[in-house]
Amino acid sequence: MSLSRRRLAILAAVPLPDRPINDAELKSLALSGDATFWGHLVARSRQATSFSELLFLSTLRKKAKLYAPGSVQPRLRLALIGGYNLYPLHELVEHLLAVRGIECERFLGEYDNFVSEILDGSSSLYAFKPDLAFILPNASHCRFSGSLLDDVEHQREAAVRAAEHLLNLAQTFTVRSGAAVILANLALPGGLDLGSFRSRTLGTDWSFRKAVNLELGLRAPAEVQICDVEFLSARRGISAAADARAWYESKQLGSPDFLVDIAQELSHLIASRKQSPKKVLAIDLDQTLWGGVIAEDGIEGIELGDSSPRGEAFKAFQRYLLGLSQRGVLLAVCSKNDHARAIEVFEKHPEMVVRLEHFAAFKANWDPKSDNLQRIAEELRLGLDSFVFADDNPAEIEIVRQFQPLVTGVLLGPDPAEFVVRIQAGRHFEPRTITEEDLERTAQYRQERRRTELAASVTDMPAYLASLEMRGTIKEFDSLDVPRIAQLIARSNQFNLTTARRSETEIKALLGRPDYRCFTMRLEDRFGDSGLISVVIAKIDGGVFVLDTWLMSCRVLKRQVEDEIMNEIFRLAAAAGCTTVRGIYLPTAKNGIVAGIYEEFGFVRTEDCVTRKEFELKLETYQMRLTKILVTRRAYEAS
Repeated sequence: MSLSRRRLAILAAVPLPDRPINDAELKSLALSGDATFWGHLVARSRQATSFSELLFLSTLRKKAKLYAPGSVQPRLRLALIGGYNLYPLHELVEHLLAVRGIECERFLGEYDNFVSEILDGSSSLYAFKPDLAFILPNASHCRFSGSLLDDVEHQREAAVRAAEHLLNLAQTFTVRSGAAVILANLALPGGLDLGSFRSRTLGTDWSFRKAVNLELGLRAPAEVQICDVEFLSARRGISAAADARAWYESKQLGSPDFLVDIAQELSHLIASRKQSPKKVLAIDLDQTLWGGVIAEDGIEGIELGDSSPRGEAFKAFQRYLLGLSQRGVLLAVCSKNDHARAIEVFEKHPEMVVRLEHFAAFKANWDPKSDNLQRIAEELRLGLDSFVFADDNPAEIEIVRQFQPLVTGVLLGPDPAEFVVRIQAGRHFEPRTITEEDLERTAQYRQERRRTELAASVTDMPAYLASLEMRGTIKEFDSLDVPRIAQLIARSNQFNLTTARRSETEIKALLGRPDYRCFTMRLEDRFGDSGLISVVIAKIDGGVFVLDTWLMSCRVLKRQVEDEIMNEIFRLAAAAGCTTVRGIYLPTAKNGIVAGIYEEFGFVRTEDCVTRKEFELKLETYQMRLTKILVTRRAYEAS
C-alpha cells in the first residue's frame, strides 16, 4: 500500500512540535502509527544531506508503510542507466520520491552499459517501458584525446562532439521509447597536478569537461532535462564529493553523501515535472525591503543602501527580487502599513532598486495579511496555491498558515544577509523554460489593472469592450510557440476544461498531424499586448470534432475571447467535414469556473458522472457570435 500524494500532503501538514525529535522518537512515532510521523519524515528527508541519515529514514518509511492508510497509486516507471554502479543511489531516489507521494517501479541498467542499452531496441531497457530515464554518464570517460597544445577551435569542436554524442543518445531513447529523459552532466576533477595551467587550455580534463557541460546545457532540446551534477559537486566541494576508494571498490559516482545530493536533485526534477513553479512572491515592507519602520523612522531613518552592511544586504535582496520579476515571477506587496507612507519610499528613496512598476499588486493597509493575500489573488485571478509569502515576523507567517493554508510561507528571520538564501532554499520559482512573455508578465498585469479601472468607471459594457480596440490573432501551433504553449498547459488550472498536461515533446508531435486541429489565440488592445492567452487541441474522430484541451488565461475573461474561440472551433470543425462538436469537462478542485461553459453555448450534456462530463452540439445549430474583437488572422488559413 502507498500513500496518495494528496493524503501524504495532509499528513505532512499536521502541526509539528517546535523541538526537533531524535531518531529514537521518530522510530517510536513510526511504529505507533502516529500521524505526525509523516510530517517529520518529509521535512527531515528533504533536508537530509548525509547518507546515513537518509538510509535510516528510508528504512523507517518502509516499516511505517504498514501503518499508513491509502490506496495503491499509479507508479512512475523509472529507469536509471549510466556509467556507474547505480546501487544504492536507486534506494535513495526511491525514498525521496515516496515522501513526495510518488511511488516508482525502477529499472537499473548494467554497469557502464547504457550506450548499448539505448542503441539496442530489443534491450531489457525498452522491454521495461519506462516513463522516464535518468542517464548518468561516466565523467572519467570524457577526455580530450589530443594534445594540450592543440588549437583551441579543435578542442572546442571535440567538446561539441562529446556533448552531441550524449544528446543524440538521449534523443534516440526518447524517440524509441516515448519516455522523458533527465541527463546528468559531468562532475569536474579535483586534481592539482596542472596548477593554474588547467584554465589556459581546453585540453585539460577540468576545462574540457566544463566545455562539454556548457554545450550540453546550450544544445539540450526541450525533451531532455539536465541534472547539473557539476553544480552539485561544486556546492558540496569537489574533494568532498569525490571518493576514489568508492570508485575502485564498487564503481560509485562519488562519496556516499554526494549520492544524497544527486538523489535529492533527481527527485526534485522528477516531482517538478508535474508541479508548476509558484507564480507570485508576496512580501512585507518594514524589516523586509528595508531596515526599520517607515511610520516611525521616516524615509531618512530607514536602513537601505551601501552606507552600512545591513543596508547593503537589504539592497541586495531587492536586486534579487528584481531578477525574479525580470524572469516572470509576479511581485506583490502585502504589508501592515500606512499606504501613503509606503508608496513614498518607492517614489522618493534614492537607494530603492524595486519600484512601483515592478509590482503586480500593492496592499499596504492595516487589514490582516491573510485577507490581503486573498484580495491580491482575486485581483490577479490566480489561485492562492501559486503564492509564496515572505515576512520577517514568525507570527505573521503562522497567521497566514492558519487562515490561508494554500499559501507557502517563508520566514526570512532577522538577518537580511540570509533573505536570498531562505527564498532560494524552497526552490519555488525554478523555471523549466523562460519565454519572451515571461519577461513581460508584470507589465501585462499592470495593463490589466488599467483595464479593470476603466471597466469600473463605465456602465455600458459593449461600449467598454469597443473602447479597448481589441485585436486577436488565431493561428495553428508552430514550433516557435511550443515553449509558451507547454507553459500554459502546465500552469493553467482555473479556465482549463480538462487540465490534461503535455510536455514540449508531446506538443511537437501534434504539429502537422492531419487528425488534429491545434490553435492558439493572442490578444492585444490599446493598453498593450496580453500575449498568447488561449490554447485549443481538438481531435477529429470521424464526423466528431472532440475538444481534448481548451484553456485560457483568466486575465482575459469576460472580454468575448471565449466567443471568438468557440467561433473558431466551429469554423475548423466545418472545414474538417465534421457534423458535431463534442466538449469534455473533467472537474477538478480548481476549474469550477468553467463547469457550465459548454451549456452557455447551447451544448447538450451527453455524459454526466463525477469525474467526467461530455457535451455535444450540432454544427447546424451553432450561431456564430458577434464580438468587439477584430480577428486579423485565423488558424490554418495559410495552409
